[in-house]
Amino acid sequence: MNKPDPLELALHAARALVLADLSARDVAEAEIVSLVEDAVAQRRWWAEQWPDGLPYVAGLVAQDVQDALLERYGRWPLCPVCDAGDPHALDVEPELGPDPHWVCGRAGVVVAPVGGLT
Repeated sequence: MNKPDPLELALHAARALVLADLSARDVAEAEIVSLVEDAVAQRRWWAEQWPDGLPYVAGLVAQDVQDALLERYGRWPLCPVCDAGDPHALDVEPELGPDPHWVCGRAGVVVAPVGGLT
């Protein structure tokens, strides 16, 4: 029996986490799922160049999808914490690190782990 490839496991996990967040916010439409696939493909190359970065792939894919959505559709995911002021998106923290979370930068509040939006 072959041992699972750590790169494939990290990429599949990142895809699943981001898709879960998109689904939780009712935006997992076909063209948006394509953005996730593009982000995963780009991070595959990145992770092949820097295998020690595998724990960071989920946060990076989340940021890549967030950036792609901003360019095409607008801010995502919108902050559920702040009621006043302009709607704003959550940030992924740490920007480059393991165990990424969605955070409201204005309030300094952790909202959910990546993959855990409701």
